[in-house]
Amino acid sequence: MLSDRAQILLKTLVERYIADGQPVGSRALSQYSGLDISSATIRNVMVDLEQLGFVASPHTSAGRIPTSLGYRFFVDSLMAVRPLDKIAVDAGSLPLDNPQRTIAAASNLLSQLTHFAGVVMSPRRQDAVLKHIEFLPLSDKRVLLILVTSDGDVQNRIIQTKNGFPPGDLIEAANFLNVHCTGKTWRGLRSFVENEVRAVKGQLAELLNTAVLYGQTVLGGEAEDLVISGERNLLDSDDLAANMGRLRQLFELFERKTALLQLMELGNRAEGVQIFIGGESGLAPLDECSIITAPYHANGQVIGTLGVIGPTRMAYERIIPIVDVTAKLLSSALSQ
Repeated sequence: MLSDRAQILLKTLVERYIADGQPVGSRALSQYSGLDISSATIRNVMVDLEQLGFVASPHTSAGRIPTSLGYRFFVDSLMAVRPLDKIAVDAGSLPLDNPQRTIAAASNLLSQLTHFAGVVMSPRRQDAVLKHIEFLPLSDKRVLLILVTSDGDVQNRIIQTKNGFPPGDLIEAANFLNVHCTGKTWRGLRSFVENEVRAVKGQLAELLNTAVLYGQTVLGGEAEDLVISGERNLLDSDDLAANMGRLRQLFELFERKTALLQLMELGNRAEGVQIFIGGESGLAPLDECSIITAPYHANGQVIGTLGVIGPTRMAYERIIPIVDVTAKLLSSALSQ
């Protein structure tokens, strides 16, 4: 337990360091803390806080900076979350016409409002239900496959076929799938085609099987994906840009996504906002970063997680409500 005086000084130090990015000395603490105590007393408290692991002393300065443990205590016990300003609230409109566009817009909104990287974990797609399928000829052996799901998601894929198909065959194949498979999940469609396509002869069977194979990769994958916006904002962070090796690892983490997906998955099981500071994420590329996440819902069921990735020196009291409100906006949009 920290004394009230130590808590006030730690809160002041964290706030000043977040604002200025410079180690905070006893003079600044005396000026901004509102405490009527001597510089010697402040220095003694700083020694105690350093021994407890809440602050550290850079070699080049007499001031101190917060550690990950100091940020954690600040976030959990000292911080007062700010209400969102009207500009941020007014900016929070998401398109309702297509779920993938809605998710991409939420990621972009997080990035715009925080000036960090916005991340949204897309929901699993194994339960996607087919609404409509269409084939359009592009050339002799190239066909455009158009898939529309019941939730309004539209996906296009180009199929390279062994043989050319006249337009009549493409219409016949689409009609076959639309009559027999509309309303089925992609798993159900795949099973139907595997069992019933024997009744369809010749090249049409090839087209149906190829369509199912492509559709499986588009709509039937069981793994989530991440939509990341604003990664380049992190290049503007002095805290991160100073270590190009670590920044390179961070961008590799964005590229691979697997480890980051596992971290975001934890948000699906949390209630409300979760905060991982520095090494708490368990991912080395995020040792100098914080990630703030919140689950989002559709019709009352958690279907994914969104969040913000930035340096540990971030304005938590401003970023946390942005993540929370964006999760609520995305939940509302997807529930409609």
